[in-house]
Amino acid sequence: MPGFTVVAPGILSLLQDAGRFGQQQIGLTNGGPLDPFAFTLANRLCHNPDDSCAIEISIGGLTLESSIDTCIALSGAKLGLKVNGQSQPQWQTIAIKAGDKINVGFASDSHSGSRAYLAVAGGFDIPAQFGSRSTVCREGIGGIRGGPLQKADELSCSAQDDFEVLALPEEQRPEYPSQISLRVILGYQQSHFSKVKQAIFFSSEYIVSDLCDRMGYRLEGPKVNADIDGILSEGICLGAIQVPADGQPIVLMNDRQTIGGYPKMGSVFAPDLAKLTQLTAGGRIHFKEMDINEAHQELLLTQRQMSQLTLEKL
Repeated sequence: MPGFTVVAPGILSLLQDAGRFGQQQIGLTNGGPLDPFAFTLANRLCHNPDDSCAIEISIGGLTLESSIDTCIALSGAKLGLKVNGQSQPQWQTIAIKAGDKINVGFASDSHSGSRAYLAVAGGFDIPAQFGSRSTVCREGIGGIRGGPLQKADELSCSAQDDFEVLALPEEQRPEYPSQISLRVILGYQQSHFSKVKQAIFFSSEYIVSDLCDRMGYRLEGPKVNADIDGILSEGICLGAIQVPADGQPIVLMNDRQTIGGYPKMGSVFAPDLAKLTQLTAGGRIHFKEMDINEAHQELLLTQRQMSQLTLEKL
């Protein structure tokens, strides 16, 4: 099936759908988009179901050439979008003709964000593995060959020449500051962190280190060692904050291992994780404690807001 040819793959471009679920018992992690809001909106702008396969672009540099008439949308980090050398808006449906060359630029500063999502009408048509098309490089599954896009890769999708142009209103588009606050639900291992260590954790600033990727974000700041070196390995949830022997927290992300044996301070509230994944090395973080009941209410509110979100017709 025709579609797009990868002219330049960029720094790290991965095919992702909503994620791979129900497979952790065989050691396969979730994968999926690091910024679910931007991913979902890119698909909605292309009139797709929310879980359609799109490209997650980290830092930038992706160039594609189309062999079909269709529409695309780029959401997320402010990387800049050009079609045949002409600048195009992000967060909006863009018409594409056969022969068009699509170029995604690079993040220009620490306030631009770092992850963008390129969706196409109908989604990219690739075979699913273990119930998902999401690429997890560590496991070598999903996407094409289980890894990042490469030059000359062919991305199949359906032609589409009849569509409505949509845009996300300016006031609903997220900003990507370089200093953020993350809400944390304390876990059942919190008793292994003294009251002093917990107070330090929630009152200090942490910096995103160079060791940040889709598996986890290693932070640098005041040490918050637990009173134990490890625990029996157990399942790990998205956003879990592991604290290894060096006392430096690690926030675990979509491509995390399925089990681990480090004590955990708690877990970052899931809707806040997108803010973290848009940071680059040097980004600054403060943590704020969140009650589990408040988290349930906020999650339901977030889901309702997403279901009621309205796109502008242009």
